[in-house]
Amino acid sequence: MTLRIGSVTLDNPVILAPMSGVTDLPFRRLAKRFGAGLVVSEMIASQALIHANRRTLSMSHGAEEMAPLSIQLAGCEPGVMAEAAKLARDRGAAIVDLNFGCPAKKVVNDMAGSALMRDESKAARIFTAVVGAVEVPVTVKMRTGWDDDCRNAPRLARIAEDCGIKLLTVHGRTRKQRYAGHADWDFIGEVKDSVSVPVVANGDVTDCAAASEILRRSGADGVMIGRAACGRPWLPGHVAAFLASGEMPPELSLPDRLVIVLEHYEAMLSHYGTNRGLHNARKHLGWYTLGLPGAARFRKRIFRLTDPAAVIAALRKLFGARAYAYAT
Repeated sequence: MTLRIGSVTLDNPVILAPMSGVTDLPFRRLAKRFGAGLVVSEMIASQALIHANRRTLSMSHGAEEMAPLSIQLAGCEPGVMAEAAKLARDRGAAIVDLNFGCPAKKVVNDMAGSALMRDESKAARIFTAVVGAVEVPVTVKMRTGWDDDCRNAPRLARIAEDCGIKLLTVHGRTRKQRYAGHADWDFIGEVKDSVSVPVVANGDVTDCAAASEILRRSGADGVMIGRAACGRPWLPGHVAAFLASGEMPPELSLPDRLVIVLEHYEAMLSHYGTNRGLHNARKHLGWYTLGLPGAARFRKRIFRLTDPAAVIAALRKLFGARAYAYAT
């Protein structure tokens, strides 16, 4: 199974979602290596990219080794977003994705993210400006609408297609829902039926079975995996393998998981530097250890540790003990 986005063809239709503070370079690198068809950068504020501060630039690293790379931009001014798209392209983006779905209050209060779904006229101006600014495919990630009284994703999708957008990703919740309740997979099908460009389904894709079901119910061309990949960067690749073969990939053993955890941890220390790397890695270590006996006590301890060697020793002890029990 492949997925075509304008001039770009993906090896498979499983995409790692953009997640602020999560899909940084070390995480994207792992997900891509394990078989994700496409990885998307963390959401980057267009204005910040133009001002090119160091932290923002680091969020778009990895274009060559993870090709094709999609860089997601947020903003609300057509001219600014067009200029940011040019910079993203110059940094190696094969695809520029526009964020019309973020529900965070800080983003919405700036009239960006999912707030843009409430102003279809402005949305059209942004689509037109960005598509006209770059020759690479431009995609959009949106929600079903602002709330239950304004589920306008099908109409906005038609506007986007008319403006030259090459692919639409739809999270099956409204902005008002944020991440509560259940994603409406059937409504994503209404968006799919309204356009001829590919549509990617997103929301509550927790495993291979859910991925298969969301595609069946929505008729979508691909699937995007977000929060379920936290602590499981191999999940998009496993889903891709399942969709291609119909066979469920085997679960990773605890020793294999430990190898991934240690690689990820050391990559974060290298990418961010020791102090910031220690801090940023804590949430990932929390996700990796969920469900392991003794994990809650382990997390309380490592969140206080400031020596990377001590954290690595604690990880080896936790996974080693569990792996021994797993093997016997």
